Amino acid sequence: QLQLVESGGGLVQAGGSLRLSCLASGFTSGYYNIGWFRQAPGKAREVVGCISDSRIYYADSMKGRVTISRDSAKNTVYLQMNSLKPEDTGVYYCAADQRTSSCQGPPRYVYAYWGQGTQVTVSS
Repeated sequence: QLQLVESGGGLVQAGGSLRLSCLASGFTSGYYNIGWFRQAPGKAREVVGCISDSRIYYADSMKGRVTISRDSAKNTVYLQMNSLKPEDTGVYYCAADQRTSSCQGPPRYVYAYWGQGTQVTVSS
């Protein structure tokens, strides 16, 4: 059973930082793509960035303020977020799969497995 568990969300003041974690379990072998997404209240889900075995991609929404990294030994991918703004408030999700070589693309084609999400709230 493939499972993803996010953690690290919480309440932070504007300008602060958070590091989210995505722990993956159940992948039999090899690299897998991990995507980070977020959904603000009343808005559609949007991509934050993603990591494949060879590349990291950042969406414009948070580019320059986020860093994605992978610790393969721990089966964990991190999303370091800095200079947070109130508009960054939302539920952050990680997603994973091994179906494609690129982590980019329509989520419905790239990712079959999703975590439960972790709430990030940025106060002004």
